[in-house]
Amino acid sequence: MGEEDDGMLMLKEDALFIADSHYPHHGEEFPFLLQKLLSGNIRASQLFLMGDNFDLLFGYNDYIQTFSKKAISLLQVLSQTMEIYYFEGNHDFCLQEIFPNIHVYNREAQPVMFAMGSKKVAISHGDKYAAGLVYDIYCKLLRNAVTLKVLRPFQKQIINHRIKKLSQKYICYSFEGLKDRVEAIMRHYDNVDLVIEGHFHQAKVIGDYVSLPSLACQKQVAVIKGGNILFVDIDGLS
Repeated sequence: MGEEDDGMLMLKEDALFIADSHYPHHGEEFPFLLQKLLSGNIRASQLFLMGDNFDLLFGYNDYIQTFSKKAISLLQVLSQTMEIYYFEGNHDFCLQEIFPNIHVYNREAQPVMFAMGSKKVAISHGDKYAAGLVYDIYCKLLRNAVTLKVLRPFQKQIINHRIKKLSQKYICYSFEGLKDRVEAIMRHYDNVDLVIEGHFHQAKVIGDYVSLPSLACQKQVAVIKGGNILFVDIDGLS
């Protein structure tokens, strides 16, 4: 797990963050990077998957996995030798049974605290705070093993309909209210030096808040270098 003496998880130099790939509807970059990691052509000390890396994936259902089989298989193999953390998003959840060798954190378990040198870093997908009561209730109902099992008899009709809608959805936009949203999110944090989240597809740093780039939109990832988090074009990875 890579822990310090006090039990806090460590964020290591050369850690790699991949957020909001929305595979398979928005390009092949996600399985491409996983294959590069598996072959050793890209090196990383840790892999952080920041949620919504799949456009639709959840556990307790074999049919949904058929749409993303390539990336799922690569992750399952890679997780046997690499330290991987998966922060479930609003498009991918109940994943522990699919990825038994990955440290998976559901919405309730986020944020997770990591130490980066002397800094305390909070990491999460990004849709937990300041999201609204209706959205919170929706998440609790949908991201639930019982709900997914109850819906299983209707799985193909529901999934096919949702997959079609997602394949046509525009997801790359400028979030004009990001600064206000960040201020609302940061009110939930005390004694934290840095917050790292995905979800918004913005690739911006606002004070102590890092809004990660979306692999689908900016074609970028983030890496830890010299105790800082940097945004990097995927062509610049090594």
